[in-house]
Amino acid sequence: MRRHLNTLYVTTEGAWLHKDGANIVMDVDGKESGRVPIHMVGGVVCIGRALLSPQLLGYCSQEGVTVCFLDRNGRFLARVEGPVSGNVVLRMEQYRRSENSETCTSIVRSVVAGKVHNQRAVLRRALRDHAQTMARSGENRLRDAEKSLTNVLRRVATESNNERLRGLEGEAANTYFGVFAHLLRRNGEQMLRFTGRNRRPPLDGINALLSFLYTLLTHDCRSALETVGLDPAVGFLHRIRPGRPSLALDLVEEFRPVLADRMVLSLINRGQIKEKDFHAMDGGAVTLKEGARKRVIKTYQERKQDEVRHPFLDERTTVGLLPQLQARLLSRHLRGDLDGYPPFLWK
Repeated sequence: MRRHLNTLYVTTEGAWLHKDGANIVMDVDGKESGRVPIHMVGGVVCIGRALLSPQLLGYCSQEGVTVCFLDRNGRFLARVEGPVSGNVVLRMEQYRRSENSETCTSIVRSVVAGKVHNQRAVLRRALRDHAQTMARSGENRLRDAEKSLTNVLRRVATESNNERLRGLEGEAANTYFGVFAHLLRRNGEQMLRFTGRNRRPPLDGINALLSFLYTLLTHDCRSALETVGLDPAVGFLHRIRPGRPSLALDLVEEFRPVLADRMVLSLINRGQIKEKDFHAMDGGAVTLKEGARKRVIKTYQERKQDEVRHPFLDERTTVGLLPQLQARLLSRHLRGDLDGYPPFLWK
Protein backbone atom coordinates (compact mmCIF):
# COMPACT_ATOMS: atom_id res chain seq x y z
CA MET A 1 0.00 0.00 0.00
CA ARG A 2 1.40 3.39 -1.02
CA ARG A 3 0.48 6.54 0.79
CA HIS A 4 0.18 9.70 -1.32
CA LEU A 5 1.74 12.45 0.77
CA ASN A 6 0.45 15.85 -0.28
CA THR A 7 2.26 19.14 -0.38
CA LEU A 8 0.74 21.90 1.74
CA TYR A 9 0.75 25.20 -0.15
CA VAL A 10 0.36 28.41 1.85
CA THR A 11 -0.69 31.34 -0.35
CA THR A 12 -2.48 33.65 2.10
CA GLU A 13 -0.53 36.83 2.77
CA GLY A 14 0.28 37.27 6.46
CA ALA A 15 -0.51 33.66 7.39
CA TRP A 16 1.08 32.36 10.61
CA LEU A 17 1.78 28.63 10.84
CA HIS A 18 2.55 26.98 14.14
CA LYS A 19 2.61 23.58 15.84
CA ASP A 20 -0.23 22.22 17.96
CA GLY A 21 0.51 18.67 19.05
CA ALA A 22 1.05 16.68 15.86
CA ASN A 23 -0.77 19.24 13.71
CA ILE A 24 0.19 22.17 11.51
CA VAL A 25 -2.15 25.06 12.33
CA MET A 26 -2.59 28.19 10.21
CA ASP A 27 -3.81 31.46 11.74
CA VAL A 28 -4.91 34.45 9.69
CA ASP A 29 -5.59 37.78 11.44
CA GLY A 30 -5.35 36.04 14.82
CA LYS A 31 -7.97 33.38 13.99
CA GLU A 32 -7.42 29.74 13.14
CA SER A 33 -8.26 29.11 9.50
CA GLY A 34 -7.08 25.53 9.09
CA ARG A 35 -5.13 22.61 10.52
CA VAL A 36 -3.73 19.39 9.11
CA PRO A 37 -1.99 16.42 10.75
CA ILE A 38 1.69 16.49 9.86
CA HIS A 39 1.75 12.79 8.97
CA MET A 40 -0.46 13.63 5.97
CA VAL A 41 2.01 16.22 4.62
CA GLY A 42 5.07 15.51 2.50
CA GLY A 43 6.21 19.11 2.19
CA VAL A 44 5.21 22.71 2.91
CA VAL A 45 5.53 25.47 0.29
CA CYS A 46 5.04 29.07 1.42
CA ILE A 47 4.33 31.53 -1.39
CA GLY A 48 4.64 35.20 -0.53
CA ARG A 49 4.57 36.60 3.00
CA ALA A 50 3.92 33.62 5.28
CA LEU A 51 5.60 32.95 8.62
CA LEU A 52 6.37 29.71 10.50
CA SER A 53 7.13 29.35 14.17
CA PRO A 54 10.58 27.99 15.16
CA GLN A 55 8.84 25.07 16.91
CA LEU A 56 7.04 24.11 13.71
CA LEU A 57 10.20 24.40 11.62
CA GLY A 58 12.03 22.13 14.05
CA TYR A 59 9.17 19.63 14.11
CA CYS A 60 8.98 19.53 10.30
CA SER A 61 12.72 18.89 10.09
CA GLN A 62 12.42 16.12 12.66
CA GLU A 63 9.56 14.47 10.77
CA GLY A 64 11.24 14.71 7.37
CA VAL A 65 8.88 17.40 6.04
CA THR A 66 10.75 19.95 3.93
CA VAL A 67 9.68 23.60 4.01
CA CYS A 68 10.20 25.69 0.87
CA PHE A 69 9.82 29.47 0.57
CA LEU A 70 8.91 31.14 -2.74
CA ASP A 71 8.32 34.80 -3.47
CA ARG A 72 4.96 36.01 -4.78
CA ASN A 73 6.05 35.26 -8.34
CA GLY A 74 6.93 31.66 -7.53
CA ARG A 75 10.70 32.18 -7.53
CA PHE A 76 12.63 29.95 -5.12
CA LEU A 77 14.00 31.73 -2.04
CA ALA A 78 15.01 29.14 0.57
CA ARG A 79 14.48 25.60 1.79
CA VAL A 80 14.55 24.19 5.32
CA GLU A 81 15.16 20.49 5.88
CA GLY A 82 16.46 18.11 8.50
CA PRO A 83 19.57 15.90 8.41
CA VAL A 84 20.49 14.58 4.99
CA SER A 85 19.24 11.05 4.53
CA GLY A 86 20.30 8.31 2.18
CA ASN A 87 23.10 5.88 1.52
CA VAL A 88 26.50 7.58 1.28
CA VAL A 89 27.64 4.87 -1.15
CA LEU A 90 24.75 5.79 -3.48
CA ARG A 91 25.70 9.46 -3.41
CA MET A 92 29.35 8.67 -4.04
CA GLU A 93 28.34 6.71 -7.12
CA GLN A 94 26.17 9.63 -8.21
CA TYR A 95 29.14 11.99 -7.89
CA ARG A 96 31.44 9.64 -9.79
CA ARG A 97 28.96 9.26 -12.66
CA SER A 98 28.34 12.99 -12.84
CA GLU A 99 32.04 13.82 -13.08
CA ASN A 100 32.69 11.30 -15.85
CA SER A 101 31.16 12.41 -19.15
CA GLU A 102 31.23 8.87 -20.54
CA THR A 103 29.45 7.15 -17.64
CA CYS A 104 26.67 9.73 -17.42
CA THR A 105 25.84 9.66 -21.14
CA SER A 106 23.21 6.92 -20.80
CA ILE A 107 21.33 8.96 -18.19
CA VAL A 108 21.53 12.16 -20.24
CA ARG A 109 20.24 10.26 -23.28
CA SER A 110 17.32 8.80 -21.31
CA VAL A 111 16.33 12.17 -19.84
CA VAL A 112 16.42 13.90 -23.23
CA ALA A 113 14.56 11.03 -24.91
CA GLY A 114 11.86 11.09 -22.22
CA LYS A 115 11.34 14.83 -22.57
CA VAL A 116 11.21 14.82 -26.39
CA HIS A 117 8.91 11.78 -26.43
CA ASN A 118 6.47 13.51 -24.07
CA GLN A 119 6.62 16.77 -26.05
CA ARG A 120 5.71 14.81 -29.16
CA ALA A 121 2.89 13.10 -27.25
CA VAL A 122 1.40 16.50 -26.37
CA LEU A 123 1.37 17.48 -30.05
CA ARG A 124 -0.08 14.13 -31.09
CA ARG A 125 -2.83 14.38 -28.49
CA ALA A 126 -3.75 17.86 -29.76
CA LEU A 127 -3.84 16.65 -33.36
CA ARG A 128 -5.97 13.67 -32.41
CA ASP A 129 -8.50 15.66 -30.38
CA HIS A 130 -8.62 19.07 -32.07
CA ALA A 131 -7.29 18.81 -35.63
CA GLN A 132 -10.80 19.28 -37.07
CA THR A 133 -11.25 22.63 -35.32
CA MET A 134 -7.80 24.00 -36.13
CA ALA A 135 -6.91 26.26 -39.01
CA ARG A 136 -5.24 24.29 -41.78
CA SER A 137 -2.00 26.26 -41.37
CA GLY A 138 -1.89 25.47 -37.65
CA GLU A 139 -2.58 21.78 -38.24
CA ASN A 140 0.19 21.60 -40.85
CA ARG A 141 2.67 23.29 -38.53
CA LEU A 142 1.84 20.84 -35.74
CA ARG A 143 2.29 17.87 -38.07
CA ASP A 144 5.63 19.22 -39.27
CA ALA A 145 6.74 19.76 -35.66
CA GLU A 146 5.66 16.23 -34.74
CA LYS A 147 7.79 14.84 -37.57
CA SER A 148 10.74 17.00 -36.49
CA LEU A 149 10.51 15.70 -32.92
CA THR A 150 10.39 12.14 -34.23
CA ASN A 151 13.59 12.83 -36.14
CA VAL A 152 15.23 14.30 -33.03
CA LEU A 153 14.28 11.16 -31.07
CA ARG A 154 16.01 8.96 -33.65
CA ARG A 155 19.15 11.06 -33.39
CA VAL A 156 19.05 11.01 -29.58
CA ALA A 157 18.93 7.19 -29.61
CA THR A 158 22.27 6.94 -31.40
CA GLU A 159 24.08 9.97 -29.95
CA SER A 160 26.89 9.36 -27.45
CA ASN A 161 28.20 12.90 -26.96
CA ASN A 162 26.70 14.82 -24.03
CA GLU A 163 27.10 18.24 -25.61
CA ARG A 164 25.34 17.12 -28.77
CA LEU A 165 22.59 15.54 -26.66
CA ARG A 166 22.10 18.89 -24.94
CA GLY A 167 21.99 20.50 -28.36
CA LEU A 168 19.29 18.06 -29.48
CA GLU A 169 17.28 18.87 -26.35
CA GLY A 170 17.48 22.55 -27.22
CA GLU A 171 16.51 21.88 -30.83
CA ALA A 172 13.46 19.92 -29.69
CA ALA A 173 12.45 22.69 -27.27
CA ASN A 174 12.64 25.31 -30.04
CA THR A 175 10.49 23.14 -32.30
CA TYR A 176 7.95 22.38 -29.58
CA PHE A 177 7.52 25.93 -28.29
CA GLY A 178 7.57 27.20 -31.86
CA VAL A 179 4.11 25.66 -32.34
CA PHE A 180 2.84 25.88 -28.76
CA ALA A 181 0.63 28.87 -29.61
CA HIS A 182 -1.37 26.65 -31.98
CA LEU A 183 -2.41 24.52 -29.01
CA LEU A 184 -3.98 27.56 -27.33
CA ARG A 185 -7.56 28.31 -28.33
CA ARG A 186 -7.60 31.64 -26.46
CA ASN A 187 -4.41 33.14 -27.84
CA GLY A 188 -6.08 36.37 -28.97
CA GLU A 189 -6.00 38.30 -25.69
CA GLN A 190 -2.96 40.52 -25.45
CA MET A 191 -1.54 39.05 -22.24
CA LEU A 192 -2.23 35.49 -23.39
CA ARG A 193 -0.38 35.77 -26.69
CA PHE A 194 2.45 33.28 -26.78
CA THR A 195 5.31 34.04 -29.14
CA GLY A 196 7.99 31.88 -27.54
CA ARG A 197 9.42 30.73 -24.24
CA ASN A 198 10.80 33.49 -22.01
CA ARG A 199 11.52 33.73 -18.30
CA ARG A 200 13.29 35.75 -15.62
CA PRO A 201 10.97 37.54 -15.94
CA PRO A 202 8.10 36.00 -17.97
CA LEU A 203 6.73 38.56 -20.41
CA ASP A 204 3.23 37.15 -20.96
CA GLY A 205 0.60 35.17 -19.07
CA ILE A 206 1.42 31.82 -20.69
CA ASN A 207 5.08 32.05 -19.70
CA ALA A 208 4.11 33.19 -16.20
CA LEU A 209 1.93 30.07 -15.84
CA LEU A 210 4.63 27.79 -17.23
CA SER A 211 7.29 29.19 -14.90
CA PHE A 212 5.02 28.94 -11.86
CA LEU A 213 4.13 25.30 -12.53
CA TYR A 214 7.75 24.41 -13.30
CA THR A 215 8.68 25.80 -9.87
CA LEU A 216 6.07 23.64 -8.13
CA LEU A 217 7.18 20.60 -10.11
CA THR A 218 10.83 21.22 -9.25
CA HIS A 219 9.95 21.26 -5.56
CA ASP A 220 8.22 17.88 -5.85
CA CYS A 221 11.12 16.35 -7.80
CA ARG A 222 13.68 17.68 -5.35
CA SER A 223 11.75 16.19 -2.44
CA ALA A 224 11.52 12.85 -4.25
CA LEU A 225 15.29 12.73 -4.84
CA GLU A 226 16.04 13.56 -1.22
CA THR A 227 13.59 10.87 -0.10
CA VAL A 228 15.54 8.13 -1.91
CA GLY A 229 18.91 9.51 -0.75
CA LEU A 230 20.18 11.23 -3.89
CA ASP A 231 21.78 14.68 -3.92
CA PRO A 232 19.43 17.00 -5.86
CA ALA A 233 22.29 19.44 -6.57
CA VAL A 234 24.43 17.06 -8.66
CA GLY A 235 22.88 16.34 -12.02
CA PHE A 236 23.78 14.83 -15.37
CA LEU A 237 21.97 16.80 -18.09
CA HIS A 238 22.13 20.10 -16.21
CA ARG A 239 25.58 21.27 -15.27
CA ILE A 240 26.48 21.80 -11.65
CA ARG A 241 26.19 25.38 -10.43
CA PRO A 242 26.13 26.81 -6.89
CA GLY A 243 22.56 26.93 -5.60
CA ARG A 244 21.09 25.07 -8.55
CA PRO A 245 19.21 21.77 -7.97
CA SER A 246 20.66 20.24 -11.13
CA LEU A 247 19.46 16.66 -10.60
CA ALA A 248 15.98 17.90 -9.68
CA LEU A 249 15.93 19.85 -12.95
CA ASP A 250 17.00 16.66 -14.77
CA LEU A 251 14.06 14.80 -13.27
CA VAL A 252 11.68 17.66 -14.07
CA GLU A 253 12.42 17.47 -17.80
CA GLU A 254 10.37 14.38 -18.58
CA PHE A 255 7.41 15.75 -16.57
CA ARG A 256 7.30 19.29 -18.01
CA PRO A 257 5.12 18.45 -21.04
CA VAL A 258 2.81 16.08 -19.16
CA LEU A 259 2.26 17.77 -15.80
CA ALA A 260 2.89 21.46 -16.52
CA ASP A 261 2.44 22.24 -20.22
CA ARG A 262 -0.80 20.28 -20.58
CA MET A 263 -2.14 21.89 -17.41
CA VAL A 264 -1.44 25.35 -18.84
CA LEU A 265 -3.32 24.39 -22.01
CA SER A 266 -6.28 23.11 -19.99
CA LEU A 267 -6.43 26.16 -17.72
CA ILE A 268 -6.38 28.58 -20.66
CA ASN A 269 -8.54 26.65 -23.12
CA ARG A 270 -11.24 25.96 -20.54
CA GLY A 271 -11.30 29.56 -19.41
CA GLN A 272 -10.24 28.76 -15.84
CA ILE A 273 -7.46 31.32 -16.13
CA LYS A 274 -8.08 34.51 -18.11
CA GLU A 275 -6.26 37.69 -19.00
CA LYS A 276 -7.65 39.45 -15.93
CA ASP A 277 -5.83 36.93 -13.70
CA PHE A 278 -2.43 38.42 -14.55
CA HIS A 279 -0.71 41.60 -13.51
CA ALA A 280 1.68 43.47 -15.80
CA MET A 281 4.47 45.13 -13.84
CA ASP A 282 6.70 48.04 -14.75
CA GLY A 283 9.44 46.75 -17.01
CA GLY A 284 7.21 44.22 -18.79
CA ALA A 285 7.17 41.33 -16.31
CA VAL A 286 3.86 39.49 -15.96
CA THR A 287 2.80 37.74 -12.75
CA LEU A 288 -0.17 35.71 -11.54
CA LYS A 289 -2.56 37.40 -9.16
CA GLU A 290 -3.12 35.77 -5.77
CA GLY A 291 -6.56 34.35 -6.57
CA ALA A 292 -5.26 32.81 -9.80
CA ARG A 293 -2.28 31.26 -7.98
CA LYS A 294 -4.67 29.53 -5.61
CA ARG A 295 -6.72 28.11 -8.50
CA VAL A 296 -3.60 26.88 -10.26
CA ILE A 297 -2.33 25.19 -7.10
CA LYS A 298 -5.73 23.58 -6.49
CA THR A 299 -5.77 22.23 -10.04
CA TYR A 300 -2.19 21.01 -9.69
CA GLN A 301 -3.01 19.15 -6.48
CA GLU A 302 -6.11 17.60 -8.01
CA ARG A 303 -4.11 16.46 -11.01
CA LYS A 304 -1.68 14.68 -8.67
CA GLN A 305 -4.56 12.50 -7.47
CA ASP A 306 -5.29 11.13 -10.97
CA GLU A 307 -4.24 7.57 -11.70
CA VAL A 308 -2.05 6.47 -14.61
CA ARG A 309 -0.31 3.26 -15.59
CA HIS A 310 3.45 3.42 -15.26
CA PRO A 311 4.84 2.07 -18.57
CA PHE A 312 7.99 0.52 -17.10
CA LEU A 313 6.57 -0.85 -13.84
CA ASP A 314 3.28 -1.80 -15.55
CA GLU A 315 1.17 -0.87 -12.55
CA ARG A 316 -1.34 1.80 -11.62
CA THR A 317 -0.14 4.76 -9.59
CA THR A 318 -1.13 8.34 -8.87
CA VAL A 319 0.40 11.18 -10.85
CA GLY A 320 1.74 12.70 -7.63
CA LEU A 321 3.86 9.61 -6.97
CA LEU A 322 5.55 9.64 -10.38
CA PRO A 323 8.54 11.75 -9.22
CA GLN A 324 9.05 9.34 -6.31
CA LEU A 325 8.95 6.32 -8.62
CA GLN A 326 11.34 7.87 -11.14
CA ALA A 327 13.74 8.87 -8.36
CA ARG A 328 13.76 5.27 -7.15
CA LEU A 329 14.37 3.94 -10.65
CA LEU A 330 17.30 6.33 -11.01
CA SER A 331 18.77 5.20 -7.69
CA ARG A 332 18.39 1.56 -8.75
CA HIS A 333 20.26 2.30 -11.96
CA LEU A 334 23.08 4.01 -10.06
CA ARG A 335 23.30 1.00 -7.72
CA GLY A 336 23.62 -1.32 -10.72
CA ASP A 337 20.23 -3.01 -10.34
CA LEU A 338 19.03 -1.65 -13.71
CA ASP A 339 21.09 -1.50 -16.90
CA GLY A 340 19.67 1.92 -17.76
CA TYR A 341 17.43 4.65 -16.39
CA PRO A 342 13.89 4.26 -17.83
CA PRO A 343 12.22 7.70 -18.17
CA PHE A 344 8.48 8.13 -17.76
CA LEU A 345 6.92 7.98 -21.22
CA TRP A 346 3.41 9.36 -21.55
CA LYS A 347 1.00 7.91 -24.08
